[in-house]
Amino acid sequence: MTAVQNQELRMAAYRAPSLFQPHRARQALRDAHEGKISPLIGLYLGLSSVPTARYIAPLGFDAVFIDWEHSSCNVETMTTMVHDISFMSEGRTIPFVRIPGHEHAAVGYALDAGASIIVPQVNTVAEAKHVVSSTKYGAKCGGTRSAPPYRLIQGITDTPIDKTKSIHENQNDQAAIVIQIESLEGLNNLDSILSEVPEIDAVWFGIIDCRVSMGLRWESGVVPTEPEWQEALAKFGNIMRKHNKPCAGFALGPPEKMRAMGEGKSLVFVAVDVLALLSIVADLENAHQVFVPAN
Repeated sequence: MTAVQNQELRMAAYRAPSLFQPHRARQALRDAHEGKISPLIGLYLGLSSVPTARYIAPLGFDAVFIDWEHSSCNVETMTTMVHDISFMSEGRTIPFVRIPGHEHAAVGYALDAGASIIVPQVNTVAEAKHVVSSTKYGAKCGGTRSAPPYRLIQGITDTPIDKTKSIHENQNDQAAIVIQIESLEGLNNLDSILSEVPEIDAVWFGIIDCRVSMGLRWESGVVPTEPEWQEALAKFGNIMRKHNKPCAGFALGPPEKMRAMGEGKSLVFVAVDVLALLSIVADLENAHQVFVPAN
């Protein structure tokens, strides 16, 4: 069985009745965390563009990370990318959108498109509560999300998974919220965040930003050894175990390094578009060697 066929079988269980709806990403993360399925394997798109999304949609990844925070794509581009990944993978790939900040509107745009969200720079309980409120429908769960009147077509694309609940209650249960802890302040508040905001589905420890916030250098390929950094890593791990929450993050490189980086993670991004493009530098260098002037 090929990787694509295997992925199709396991992700089919998390599709919604309509691809206009978000996947059951919350359940997929929890199942991976509990060992019922292997970790979700994803691709990170740093150069977010529609042609890239269309090309990678059928490749067989469980998830695709659309970076809306650090790219020039607008709302329409982001929405089209989400649709292309969902529809052109035939529902086999879950789109995750990293939103640009914590704005209520940005949360709604990504969720209305049918994605799950990754939220950067969550530092306080108040910020986490705001994000979750923006994500959920209904005052009963503290939600302030506006119900889009024409996002789903009545009787056609609004079929609920659980017919004992409304379509809006179902969507509350479907799309996942992944927060990124990217500062020492956020790390110090993480225990309180997860205690007071249990609706968060997974946490991503952003090591580059966190090291910068601590006044530490980050260098690609260099394993940091500072005592304060080791203490921060241990603190993050202890908090995540205490709350039994899924972790997300990168797992890059050759198999042994990938395995080490992915240990304990339920959502791993194992490929990056920018790094793949950098590999063409080797082709350029080879060309310089091949086409050496005769004289």
